[in-house]
Amino acid sequence: MMTATLLPNKEPYRLLEESPLVHPDELRTAFALAMSHMYKNEVPLYGDLVRIVQSGNHKVITNSTPDSLDRLTLERHGAIRLGKPEELHTVRRIFALLGMHAVGYYDLSVAGLPMHATCFRPIDTASLAVNPFRVFTTLLRPELIRSPAAHDLALQLLARRNIFSQELLRILDVANAQAGRFRVHQAEIFIREALRTFSWAPVAEATQTEYQLLRAEHPILADIASFRTAHINHLTPRTLDIDAAQAAMAAEGMPVKDRIEGPPKRKWPILLRQTSFLALEEKIQFKVRDSDSDGDEAEDTHNAGLVDGSHKARFGEIEERGAAVTPAGRALYDQLLEESMHTAEDQKEAVDEALVSTFREYPDTWEELRKQELVYVKYSFTGKMPSSSKYDVVSPPIIESLIEDGVLETSPITYEDFLPFSAAGIFQSNLNQKPNSLQVRDALKQQSDVEGFEHALGCSVIDPDVLYSRAQKQSLESSLLKLKSLLLLNN
Repeated sequence: MMTATLLPNKEPYRLLEESPLVHPDELRTAFALAMSHMYKNEVPLYGDLVRIVQSGNHKVITNSTPDSLDRLTLERHGAIRLGKPEELHTVRRIFALLGMHAVGYYDLSVAGLPMHATCFRPIDTASLAVNPFRVFTTLLRPELIRSPAAHDLALQLLARRNIFSQELLRILDVANAQAGRFRVHQAEIFIREALRTFSWAPVAEATQTEYQLLRAEHPILADIASFRTAHINHLTPRTLDIDAAQAAMAAEGMPVKDRIEGPPKRKWPILLRQTSFLALEEKIQFKVRDSDSDGDEAEDTHNAGLVDGSHKARFGEIEERGAAVTPAGRALYDQLLEESMHTAEDQKEAVDEALVSTFREYPDTWEELRKQELVYVKYSFTGKMPSSSKYDVVSPPIIESLIEDGVLETSPITYEDFLPFSAAGIFQSNLNQKPNSLQVRDALKQQSDVEGFEHALGCSVIDPDVLYSRAQKQSLESSLLKLKSLLLLNN
C-alpha cells in the first residue's frame, strides 16, 4: 500500500490495492502529494509557505468561490528546467501517464532568458476539478548562449548526464504496453523513480571552476547544466489573497520578493499574480578533477574528489489565479502592460503605480467582462423556468435573456496557465538579475522556436484558448440540455 502524508489535517492519500489499473487522475494526485512531501523535506520554508496560504484561504473562502477549498488545498504548480531535447521527450512520457499534456508555448527569450517552455497540465474540466497539478517546464536554448566557452561546456556536461534511472525507463515501457496505465505496485515504482529525477542533488557534476564559468554567463545556465537531476526549483500553492499572503510571509521574517508579478489587484481577478520568498543559498559540493584541482582546493576537500561551495536557485512561490481571458482580453492585457512598463520605464518604485493607473482601462465588473467577451465564462442552469418557452433557436440575444431571467448563471473559468513576463520576473528576482542585463545573443532575442520545441517534445503543444473555448461551449450546451429537459417535462 502506497501512502503519502503531505497536507495538515488530512488522511494519507492511498492508491487502492483492489483497483486493477490506477486512473491517471488518482496517480497524478499521489504523485503531486509525494512531490510536495519531498520538497517540504528539502526546503522546510516551503512547509511554512503552505501553512500561511492555507490559513489565509480558510479566512476568505466563501460559497461564491468558484473552486472548492479541497481543490485549493491540494492545488500546486511546480517548475523544472531541462537541458536537452531528449530530456523533454522523456518528461512528456512521464507526465502523460499522470494525465498531463503540454499546453501553450512560452518564448522566454522575450524576457531575456535563454529558454522556452510549456506547461504540463490536465486538459479537461473533470480532471482539473480532481487535481489541477501543473509543471512549468523549461528547455535550454543553447543557441542563445553568447559565450562559446560556456556554450560548449554546458553541452559537454549535459551530454554526460542521464537524469532518468534505468528502472524509470523500464516502467515507462511497461505502462506503454498497458495502454498507459499502472497496477498499484507498478505505480509505486513509477512515483519513486520519477521523484528521483526531480529531487535535489547537492553534489554538482561540474567543478567549481566550470560552475563559475557557467554562472558568469547566466545563473540559470549554471543551474541547468551543473547537476545530475532536473531538480524542482519551486512548488507553488494557490492563495485567494496574494497581498495578504505576502504580508504574512514578511511578518514571519521570510525574505520576500519586493513586488507581486502580474496584473494589479482587482475586484475581478484575471490571469495570474505571483510572488515568492527569495532563492536560498544552499550548501553543495563540487567535483574535483585532477586536471583542474590545485593545492588550496585539495586542502579544503572534506571527501575525496569533492570541495565545498554553494548554489542559489530554489525558492518558494505563491500564486493567485483569476479568470481566463479570451484573445481579446489578452490583447488588451498585453497592450496595457506594455503601456504601464513604458510609463514606469526604469523607475522600479513606479512600476506598481503605473500598473494600477494604466489598468483602470481594463473593465472590472463581471457584467462588463462578460458582455465585452474579455473572459471565458462557465454557464450553469439554475433550474428556474424561463419567462418564455420559445427557445428553439439558441442565439446570443436569447442566451442573454436567459441570464437576465435567472435561468442561467455565469462564473469565470479559472486561468490554468502562465504569463512569460511574470515567470521571468520571478526568475530574475531570485537570481539577482536585471531584465536587460542578461547575456543572450542580440540577434536571436525575441525569436520563438515553436517547431524546434515541438520536435524535442515529440508532439504539438495544445493551444490553451482551444481548451477554454471548449470548456465554455460544453458548459453552455450542458445547461441548455438541462433547460430543454425541464421544458419537455412541463409541456
